[in-house]
Amino acid sequence: MPVAREAVLDALRKITHPEEDKDIIRLDMVKDLTIEDDQVSFTVIVKQPDGPFANQVEEACRRVLHEEVSRSLGVDVQVDSEMIPLGDDLTVGDPGGEKQQTSGEDGVKNTIAVASGKGGVGKSTVAVNLAMALSEQGYEVALVDTDIYGPSIPKMMDMEGEKPRVNDERKMVPLEQHGIKLLSMGFMVDPDQAVVWRGPMVTKAVRQFLGDVDWGDVEYMILDLPPGTGDVQLTIVQTIPLTGAVVVSTPQDLALADARKGKAMFDNVNVPVVGMVENMAYFTPPDQPDRKYYLFGREGAQDLARELDVPFLGEVPIEEKVREGGDRGTPVFQAHPDSASAQAFDDIANQLVKQVDLRNAEDDPTQKIEILYE
Repeated sequence: MPVAREAVLDALRKITHPEEDKDIIRLDMVKDLTIEDDQVSFTVIVKQPDGPFANQVEEACRRVLHEEVSRSLGVDVQVDSEMIPLGDDLTVGDPGGEKQQTSGEDGVKNTIAVASGKGGVGKSTVAVNLAMALSEQGYEVALVDTDIYGPSIPKMMDMEGEKPRVNDERKMVPLEQHGIKLLSMGFMVDPDQAVVWRGPMVTKAVRQFLGDVDWGDVEYMILDLPPGTGDVQLTIVQTIPLTGAVVVSTPQDLALADARKGKAMFDNVNVPVVGMVENMAYFTPPDQPDRKYYLFGREGAQDLARELDVPFLGEVPIEEKVREGGDRGTPVFQAHPDSASAQAFDDIANQLVKQVDLRNAEDDPTQKIEILYE
């Protein structure tokens, strides 16, 4: 029976780097993972090839895989130090070492775009609560609101009226709330004024958000995209290499048709879709906890994910607490941690981490996209 990829990663998560106090999967040290039947091969990228950890990690990987997966598992482990070319004959060891950076931004490891083909499906609600769940699980998280015309993050995070400052290097310093670093056009403009900009101005603002900001160390940057497949989406894939995208949809056919277009857009720019989320999946009356009413259709996003061969991350029910949390600036994940919605977001965050870990271990980092015709 073939070995499950998830079982291999779960076993390798038991190996912790002594200096970082994080496991080698979280540190993105495992690369070129391939599994064929009962044979596993991969490379562990280390910062100091002559250090004690580099000398021990190969045997540690073999031992934990035999103990946790199978005694008969064939394990081929290579230990390497990534090198960066400086010139024709000069190279230097990767200064990041175990802290591999897949986003291209200083200190930012994973960039995840949360997108939808159409508005009104709860994409911002998913982005906010997903960021909250990741932060609660111990990750360093940033949340960027790239919806220039209709920013939602300031209100949803109870930060309306706040302004980011600029440091000595003339970079913006993101605001923080609930342990999450935040940036939004809503922090820059009067909330009662409309942003009436043409495409080039929107493009410039998005590039500034992603480039001229002192983010520090971030393990997950969640990008809340505007609906559709326009200027902002193209600007982002031209500016930074996205680790992956999450597509949000409700179950009804109209939303699913647009979600399909969103998936196709990311395919066209070579960004992997690491998961799909079904929002407003069903309603359970408070006085009938055993009943589910599928108001917008049943399992439509799940079926679409299966059809498109995309991981299904989970479903979020319809709860009044979700709407109340967004209006009051206290996301449901924080305000009602025991609710069905909060549990759903926690499960979705867990699934997202697993899919991102698999993507980083098996595939090369995504590159910025060069678009020749706009």
